[in-house]
Amino acid sequence: MRRREFIGILGSVALSFPTNARAQRADRTRRVGVILALAEADPEAQSRIQAFRFGLRDLDWLEGRNIYIDYRYSTGDPVQIKEQAKELVSLAPDVIVGNGTPVLTALRQVTTSIPIVFSIVNDPMGQGFVSSMSRPGANITGFSFIDFPIIGKWVGLLKDVSPNLSRFALMFNPDTSPYYDVYLRSLERLPRPIGVEISAAPVRNDTEIEQIIAGLGRETGSGLIAASDLFIINHREAVLRSVATHGVPNLSPYRQFVREGGLMSYGPDTADIFRRAASYVDRILRGEKAADLPVQSPIRFELAINITAAKALGLTIHDSFSMLADEVIE
Repeated sequence: MRRREFIGILGSVALSFPTNARAQRADRTRRVGVILALAEADPEAQSRIQAFRFGLRDLDWLEGRNIYIDYRYSTGDPVQIKEQAKELVSLAPDVIVGNGTPVLTALRQVTTSIPIVFSIVNDPMGQGFVSSMSRPGANITGFSFIDFPIIGKWVGLLKDVSPNLSRFALMFNPDTSPYYDVYLRSLERLPRPIGVEISAAPVRNDTEIEQIIAGLGRETGSGLIAASDLFIINHREAVLRSVATHGVPNLSPYRQFVREGGLMSYGPDTADIFRRAASYVDRILRGEKAADLPVQSPIRFELAINITAAKALGLTIHDSFSMLADEVIE
């Protein structure tokens, strides 16, 4: 073989090697889909995604290096969520993370093979998403949010700061959170203080939110619990505006409500749940099956109180209570 021909062959090999290497690296890059039923600019959405990224990073999954993530955001619109679910499934990701009941419902309708890790979903077994908490079965597992006994805790906390409360309305959208009717029926069977009434306050739009809260404002001793519900968190501006206008003591599971003017929040740390969800994504990418990964419950809860909102409602927050809070907003 002539020297020039030999050099030409070497050159061809050298030029082709980087392309092959890139192809091999691409083969090792895994693809993950994420759907949040929150607007991308929502601080709560950004907190969850940042925690998820940190969780992946701690497990050596780095975007742009060995993992690619397709993000989808919405404001809870079921039609949009269904379209996003179909779109993500068409991209054939290795695993999909779904946030909330409407998202999980849509994903389950379009795939029975791609592993799904849900994050912040209430009553996953009661809603039929998993066959059991210890062995979910099928292609779905994940991290739940709240169980019905927490409603009693919410009532107790509101009475701690406003002892005269005797009537509590639990506000939720029955289309996005159908399990609250079951929760309330279960709560009726539990012992509770005499003279305390807890009732459902179903809403589907901002007008109904205003009407419910205005009614509470006209009845002395009424408080509002804004439930863990994607509709409620996406419409929290209407909730917060109404409780301020009508002077209604209020509580939400989400700390973001308190940061934006709500009185009090108590619930699981949503960022922590998303960070833990990254561990299941990691395990699935490394070969484990969603069916074998038990559904996990929250392990970190947080209490926040807004002193300014309390003063506007004529309430006094004692130092002993403030010391229990994870965050106090002056």
